[in-house]
Amino acid sequence: MNKVFVIAEAGVNHNGSLDLALQLIDAAQQAGADAVKFQTFKSEAVISLAAPKADYQISATGKEESQLDMVRKLELSGNDHRRLLAHCRTRGILFLSTPFDPGSADFLVRELDVPLLKIPSGEITNAPFLLHIARLGRPVILSTGMSTLGEVEMALGILAFAYLGIPGTPSQRAFLDAFASDAGQEVLRKKVSLLHCTTEYPAPFDQVNLRVMDTLTAAFGLPVGLSDHTPGIAIPIAAVARGARIIEKHFTLDRSLPGPDHMASLEPGELTAMLAGIRQVEAALGDGHKRPTAAEQGNQTIARRSLVAACKVAAGETWSSENLTCKRPGSGISPLRYWEYLGKPAIRDHRADELL
Repeated sequence: MNKVFVIAEAGVNHNGSLDLALQLIDAAQQAGADAVKFQTFKSEAVISLAAPKADYQISATGKEESQLDMVRKLELSGNDHRRLLAHCRTRGILFLSTPFDPGSADFLVRELDVPLLKIPSGEITNAPFLLHIARLGRPVILSTGMSTLGEVEMALGILAFAYLGIPGTPSQRAFLDAFASDAGQEVLRKKVSLLHCTTEYPAPFDQVNLRVMDTLTAAFGLPVGLSDHTPGIAIPIAAVARGARIIEKHFTLDRSLPGPDHMASLEPGELTAMLAGIRQVEAALGDGHKRPTAAEQGNQTIARRSLVAACKVAAGETWSSENLTCKRPGSGISPLRYWEYLGKPAIRDHRADELL
């Protein structure tokens, strides 16, 4: 079984500080994450002057400034990204980032050569952006928060249409045809993974609906994981037990820092505990074949029983329910053969409590 891929989501929890971003890489690596992920964007290309803040953003940062002004403070420069990529390579952890606009996607692929791209839940209906991403040719992880199954199917059709380089004018019909085609299904299996997600910060436990992972797996046959926004570490660990192949979780150096996402993020010690729990559950899942494990085999003799003389029995005496019983250890004749012995003579003398 392939190892669960764990993404430590630094996001914008660097607050626009390169130094803080470098510290986040160190914390993710020390916790044992496979990748640390940031967000790459040009604020004006993503957010209009009229865009309001989400309630959780107002709660964390107040309502005086606009969403655009808030997000401007969280941009990292191209040189910052290059420093982060170099630091990740030094620390032996994969650098990833989520692009929010076509120029940022181009930068990540053509200049930083990132191996895959994460598409956030808010872009699942942004057809031009999905086309642009897929035309870059990299595998993608698609988050599915706030979406219906039909919207996920359409997004996958857009990706398939672009990956296949289908000529002609893009359209919803063309996207669905690409999704339904054998070639489309093949390219999606090669290129796309899905993340179930509840887009709220923090996400209420009773709205997580982990069983959606099963639905996504059955509907699309693609690797499925969880982008988790719940408090604590229980839900991502439970998701692994339910078959998640990817886990993404926000983390911060300090939840008390200013900024929109810190309050819904893990601190480094919690991230470490989450990784440990995921690896333990992953190891515990096994291969599904029911058989004695290596750890159990030494206990078979101790825990199981054997046929034992219940009292002193002389040679030739008939075995019966009064003089034949089952006791530990399990190193003798199995109790499964109990009825074979009833009514037959003992072939030798037996002491009380002696194994046959």
